[in-house]
Amino acid sequence: MAISSSLGIGSGMDINGIVNQLVAAEGKPEKDAITRQETTAKAQLSGLGTLKSALSTFQTAVQKLKDGGLFKTYQATSGNDSIVKVTAAPGSVAGNHSIQVTQLAMAQNSISTTEFANGAAVVGTGTMTFSVGTKTPFAVTINSGNNTLAGIRDAINGAADNNGVTASIINVNNSTNTGTISKLVLTARDTGEANAFAVAVAGDAGLSKLDSSTPANYTGTAAVNAELLVDGQAATRSTNKISDVLQGVTLDLQAEAPGTNVNVGVKLDNAAIKQTITDFVTAYNALETTTDKLGKFAGADSTDTSGALIGDSTLRNIKNELRQQTSAPVSSATSTFDTLKTIGIDIDRYGVMTLDATKLDSALATNVSSVSEVFSSTNGVATRLNSKLMQYLQTGGPLDTRQLSLNKQLKTLTDKRDSVQLRLDKVQQMMLKQFIAMDVAVGKFQSTGNFLTQQIAQLNK
Repeated sequence: MAISSSLGIGSGMDINGIVNQLVAAEGKPEKDAITRQETTAKAQLSGLGTLKSALSTFQTAVQKLKDGGLFKTYQATSGNDSIVKVTAAPGSVAGNHSIQVTQLAMAQNSISTTEFANGAAVVGTGTMTFSVGTKTPFAVTINSGNNTLAGIRDAINGAADNNGVTASIINVNNSTNTGTISKLVLTARDTGEANAFAVAVAGDAGLSKLDSSTPANYTGTAAVNAELLVDGQAATRSTNKISDVLQGVTLDLQAEAPGTNVNVGVKLDNAAIKQTITDFVTAYNALETTTDKLGKFAGADSTDTSGALIGDSTLRNIKNELRQQTSAPVSSATSTFDTLKTIGIDIDRYGVMTLDATKLDSALATNVSSVSEVFSSTNGVATRLNSKLMQYLQTGGPLDTRQLSLNKQLKTLTDKRDSVQLRLDKVQQMMLKQFIAMDVAVGKFQSTGNFLTQQIAQLNK
């Protein structure tokens, strides 16, 4: 609290300074102890946050290996991407196939033959009914509010139940190339004969010019299917993106090339598997580095600092358990590949994980499913590690519990600091009163002394 007194009237002493120093000395041991505890708790909280982040990053790498689908990842290649592009998905089957694209699928495109002055030209009124393949027909009402060419276009596109037709307007030369006119263009949203459409008009003579039952009303291109030969066998589809001809493989047809055979190869993507395993090794070592740093002891003669979680039992348990789960044999493996070491992954005496790429390549070439079992089977390394990591990171887990405890400790220390300050404020008030009373007494003694001095001086004259 603030003290209003300054120099003592009687004593001339700096009462404020003296009281402040005495109060500070009184509270220093307790405040220093609280500060030390707060510093330690905050450092541990930060260390736990760092540990959780490292564990979460490692879990991401582990979960990629826990998913057995990784070991069924196939790679598809095309001998000519300009004719057909290919992609493979889980469930593909290795093999080589010959693909010949004889025809690309196309969407129906119908252009009105009637020439309109522009988009604002009045066409007519009535009802236009569109039938798209086997879908339920949808109708568009054309009245005085939307009977222009642009209005008809917008009504078709805006129909809530439009299930496959897009309308647009093109501005082109007239039939004599002496001026510009407008035409309505109707295009199927999807390719293939199954998505072809027809337009039936019930209306006046103007709107009837857009009825497709009269062939002369439209020009353009008809809907056609994609046609290809797969290993010499014919296949017809309504789209150029075909995923049901080769198991797990999508063929993306790019160009027609009758007579040209394109080789499509499908094989296990060992490069992707190997990269994921390499990432796992890297993530493990990164976690090991983090835990070592957090638990590091810097000796008295070291210029370095000790880790935030030095001596922490939770950190020690996590390191030991992860090491054990990583190194232990896989009981659910059905081949000689039953540990990480058997496929080329080892941990040295310093805790550093290493990868023998040659040994891993050999294991993948020998039996990729057995390598998968080492990681993703019931008792696989990735399965076990993921289970442990979930326990550490879950709400209510050991790390979460520690963090809650430390936050409570910090709140208690804050309350304790407030209590200490409240007591020191009372001590300061008490000391101030005592020093002021002393100063008043000194003032009285000094006044009496001055009076006596004056009297003695008078007597000596």
